[in-house]
Amino acid sequence: MGTVVITGGTDGMGKALALSYLERGEQVVIIGTDTRKAQSVLDAATKFGAGERVDFIQADLSLVTETRRVIEHITSLYSVVDVLVLGARFFRARRFVTMEGFEATFALFYLSRYLLGHGLVAQLDRAETPVILDLAGPGGPLSAIHWDDIQFEHSYDPGQVMAQCGKLSDLLAVAFIQRYPQSRVRYVLLHPGLTATGFTGEYDTASAEAVARMRERGQPIHAALTRIRRHLDTPPRESLTAFMQDNRIEVHGEPFDPAAAQRLSELTSTLLQQCPQGE
Repeated sequence: MGTVVITGGTDGMGKALALSYLERGEQVVIIGTDTRKAQSVLDAATKFGAGERVDFIQADLSLVTETRRVIEHITSLYSVVDVLVLGARFFRARRFVTMEGFEATFALFYLSRYLLGHGLVAQLDRAETPVILDLAGPGGPLSAIHWDDIQFEHSYDPGQVMAQCGKLSDLLAVAFIQRYPQSRVRYVLLHPGLTATGFTGEYDTASAEAVARMRERGQPIHAALTRIRRHLDTPPRESLTAFMQDNRIEVHGEPFDPAAAQRLSELTSTLLQQCPQGE
């Protein structure tokens, strides 16, 4: 029996993935903020006799201290993590700053992924076939990153914020394999395609209308789940791969520049000094 950790595991694709692993007999750790959504997962798991194999951690991963608490919880209970799925996201039409001083989308979509990957690397390396799956939009130009205003303090645009978060995920993966060259972890970046999920977030009128149209066009969750499971059940042999739906993306070109990845890693370390316990 393996252990699967899923951020955003109480809703949408994360919930579907959690239930599919529970049905297969795995131990699943789901992380989310909404206890009511989590209860629906727990209830479903109980119905097919898997209630004791699901662990819900209520946490706001836009807070660094909360993410660190999650890491401490997991490492204290699980010596091995086979799969880490980074799927938590939350759309914000307006800029919001957390109590720790970080722009919330940057903190949730990037900082939590950074901390969880590095914080659980020892548990992952004890697994037979460890995988980190980042559900983001891989590829795209490095120009999506606003290096001089990376938290959009001066010109907040939600579309650009989400595009930058996808690019940051790319560089995070590059920096990860640079930092742990001997690790057996397979880091997979995947955009499973537009999917009719809950699209959780805080929307203004225009963005809410756009989301409604996307939901109408999106593929059913089971179609996205099939793509996701394909990469988790049979992970690529390379340490880093990226896919846009079923199309493989080259990870050695300019969008995955190692120097840019190092620059981001150094910037991240500096930013995390703002929080207790440093990096």
